[in-house]
Amino acid sequence: MNTLITGASSGIGKALAAAAAKRGDRLFICGRDKARLEAVALHCREIGATVRADVIDVTDEAATRRWLESCDADAPLDRVFANAGVSTGSETEQNVRRTFAVNVGGVLNTVLPAIELMRRHEPRGGQIVITSSIAGYGPLKSCPAYAATKSCVKTWGLSLRDALRNEGIRVSVVCPGFVRSRITDKNTCPMPFFMEAPKAAEIILRRSERNVGLIAFPWPMRLASWGLSVLPQCVNGFWGRLLPKKA
Repeated sequence: MNTLITGASSGIGKALAAAAAKRGDRLFICGRDKARLEAVALHCREIGATVRADVIDVTDEAATRRWLESCDADAPLDRVFANAGVSTGSETEQNVRRTFAVNVGGVLNTVLPAIELMRRHEPRGGQIVITSSIAGYGPLKSCPAYAATKSCVKTWGLSLRDALRNEGIRVSVVCPGFVRSRITDKNTCPMPFFMEAPKAAEIILRRSERNVGLIAFPWPMRLASWGLSVLPQCVNGFWGRLLPKKA
């Protein structure tokens, strides 16, 4: 299988690359940090995978499109993980705009060209996996911009799943809880049901291979987040105000 992964230099993306390499996939990976990306590529090659690694900023629409087209020309893409993402930190205007540029714009810049390419394949088809978050289930005072971006790509991805079904293009959306990454390493708030990235990657690969539409885990956080999301806003806001704020 030919698998492309954005944001592969750390966290879930790095673990996905290693897990896919163990399955024998041919890998196309990108990230913004050259040294970390090359380390991931080396590890995957040692496992036995064929790897192409490129430094790409997914907020650059033209560069991201050219990269996907070039990768697909090397080997038709069977599966694309739109995984690149950032946390916001302090909710300054600059940080908020950057969060939307990467978490929403970067996903659009990856998924839209991927759909076009998969439509050209003979036979037509493939799979797109979008990384959202449990935070995307509803508003969170601790990370307003991050929660909003993840909610956006979650809704878009699940809508695409039904829109593209008859074209043979499968879409899954991943909503993980707290998984070890460069983002969670900076967190100072409590992180219940914390999970190591390799375990999360195995869950994502296993369920995406079964074409599960919404891959949300761990289940206690999924249940709690869903419960908060269906409450009236006044009640949701009350419970939200009780949650600790990130330092």
